[in-house]
Amino acid sequence: MTARPYVLLSCAMSIDGYIDDATTDRLLLSNDSDLDRIDAVRAACDAILVGAATVRRDDPRLLVRSDTRRADRVARGLPPSPVKVTVTGSGDLDPTARFFALGDGVKLVYCPTGAAEKTREQVGQVATVVDVGEPVTPQAILTDLAVRGVRRLMVEGGGSVHGQFLTAGVADELHLVVAPFFVGDRRAPRFVGDGRFPWRPGRRARVVEVRQIDDVVLTRYALSDRCPPG
Repeated sequence: MTARPYVLLSCAMSIDGYIDDATTDRLLLSNDSDLDRIDAVRAACDAILVGAATVRRDDPRLLVRSDTRRADRVARGLPPSPVKVTVTGSGDLDPTARFFALGDGVKLVYCPTGAAEKTREQVGQVATVVDVGEPVTPQAILTDLAVRGVRRLMVEGGGSVHGQFLTAGVADELHLVVAPFFVGDRRAPRFVGDGRFPWRPGRRARVVEVRQIDDVVLTRYALSDRCPPG
């Protein structure tokens, strides 16, 4: 049996735990130095996953930005950027979104059986649509990614996706960045919502690194024995 990919979750939040505000504009929580760190993490992964809501709201490129890192990947026989992955329950995706329109690499869209036809109609010309049954689970996604040769997966959100991978107990490492301000609006999305998480008072996650990066703070948590020491 092929081992599931190593799963690294990456998130930035406000002091009070919000990953965005309630406006239509994207809230910048990170800074230039941390964005460069994230770019290096991306370059070291085989695939990057975000939820469909993030594709719709943030319109991310999900590409390695550094020319040097892109060239290094190509020199190692890899595509310039990792495989792009998203998950949808409804198939409501725009084929002209930057997720699909930018970059020549593989794009994968995971969906439930009930939305497979609509998803293929929407984005089947610009991505590979994968029906993983009802309901879509992180385990089913990871099983398929492993077959496709993905060994290291970076999950960049949003909150619902992070919560699903965490509560399923399939996350190995968490990079959590805290920005030095508050959002203070309960209408805004939080890092995660309610759930039964494997890490609790009797089973604490292990801190492997705490680092100040200009005006934000990064904490790296080991969530499984697969995560190497700091």
